[in-house]
Amino acid sequence: MLYYAVVFFVVALVAALFGFTGIAAGAVEIAKILFFVFILLFIGSLVMGLMRRK
Repeated sequence: MLYYAVVFFVVALVAALFGFTGIAAGAVEIAKILFFVFILLFIGSLVMGLMRRK
């Protein structure tokens, strides 16, 4: 999932470089959403892993 967030971020950078600001803004929003979903899943996995060991 983090891979897809980075891919959308790169797409946003390339789109912004060529002047496609609407596409760049959309790609940035998708990248942010995917990044935060990744962070939430990572934290959830970390907590569940710590709870299992006890």
